[in-house]
Amino acid sequence: MSKKAGIIVAVVAVIALCLSAVNLCLALIPSQQQTQQTLETTAPTEKQENTQDVQYVLYLGTNDKDTNKPVFEPEEAKAKAEDILIKHFGGYTIQEANGGWEDNGTRYQEYTLVIYLSDTTIDEVHAAAKDMISVFNQSSVLIQQNQTTTEFYAGNN
Repeated sequence: MSKKAGIIVAVVAVIALCLSAVNLCLALIPSQQQTQQTLETTAPTEKQENTQDVQYVLYLGTNDKDTNKPVFEPEEAKAKAEDILIKHFGGYTIQEANGGWEDNGTRYQEYTLVIYLSDTTIDEVHAAAKDMISVFNQSSVLIQQNQTTTEFYAGNN
């Protein structure tokens, strides 16, 4: 299997993992009917704004696309990604993960950053991904778009 095919296999594996996680989360979330009944029986003390939103989830591998060696040590990679994210968004959430794939019997492991973004546009996400591709010498950054409801809860002030 070629290196390109290995990358494709890795991306498909990451997507499959993410879809499994989403399905698990959906299975744990009560149905809309149960949620509506709960909301009707527990009246809120204040009117709260919930906004339909798109959550973007980016998967940034940190191995060089040409050598398959880490571009930076994990802490430096995270700091470089944070610099890009602050520049483009002002806020973000990052989780550390490990990705892997097999190519021609050789197993590859890669330190990966999973980045969550809300309250932005796909154009802004693409601009940040372009910077990440350049800084980390990547072929691509995997971007998922998830419909969600966003609420900035401040408690009872």
